[in-house]
Amino acid sequence: YVRWLQFGLFNPMMRSHGETSRREIWEFGQKGEPVYDAIEKTIKMRYALMPYIYSTAWQVSSNDDSFMRALFMDFKADKNVWDIPNEFMFGRSLLVAPVEHAIFTNEEKRWSEETFDWTKPATTDVYLPAGAKWYDWWTGKIYKGGQTVTVDAALDKIPVFAKAGSIIPIGPDVQYIAEKPWDALEVRVYPGADGSFTLYEDEGDGYNYEKGEYTTIRFELKGRKLTIGAREGSYNGMLQTRKFHIVTVDGVTKDVEYNGNKTIVQL
Repeated sequence: YVRWLQFGLFNPMMRSHGETSRREIWEFGQKGEPVYDAIEKTIKMRYALMPYIYSTAWQVSSNDDSFMRALFMDFKADKNVWDIPNEFMFGRSLLVAPVEHAIFTNEEKRWSEETFDWTKPATTDVYLPAGAKWYDWWTGKIYKGGQTVTVDAALDKIPVFAKAGSIIPIGPDVQYIAEKPWDALEVRVYPGADGSFTLYEDEGDGYNYEKGEYTTIRFELKGRKLTIGAREGSYNGMLQTRKFHIVTVDGVTKDVEYNGNKTIVQL
């Protein structure tokens, strides 16, 4: 069930749906226990990625883009990815490799719910497409593309890699989407290639976005220079000023007060 939720995290809609089967988090232990904590970590990551997910949804609806992308869509020159069935791009920045196979031996699978050690270390292999550099989401370690790497696949981890050049906004820690405003977003920057990302925002409900009531802010990375473009558009209740907490995976942090005007940040 944990592995299924981790896969669902990187679907356009994450919904644990059922009628009689157990699926609520409290059915799987309590806080401080490995299965419960793995589920909670997965749910929290979904909320944290919501600015990235919502912006990708806008690209899908307005520019005919796609959420889940077979690797050959973005790396067609690498023949090794043409028939990989268990890895995909989620949006344009994140490579996801769900754990969909048993990672414990037959002997280890003889467990009971009370005695099995869910914290046992485990690994899995992931192929990284050629033509890019890749950052392990959890460790920040960078890998050259065109190789298979062995990575941590403990119960609370799904292998995720950010492509060099990615710019990924991270939302606040919330219990539901509208609990907190996006007035102090963390913006994670992955150097090593030029890249861009457009942050999309609207009222959060309703259909006024179809009338053009939304805003976009374009981020562009060239070398170590991050340009935050002028805000375009407007909608009722939009943030007039905000803070962006810029974080590079190699340790640079900058706080930027943004009022809608073009801003350049040297990293």
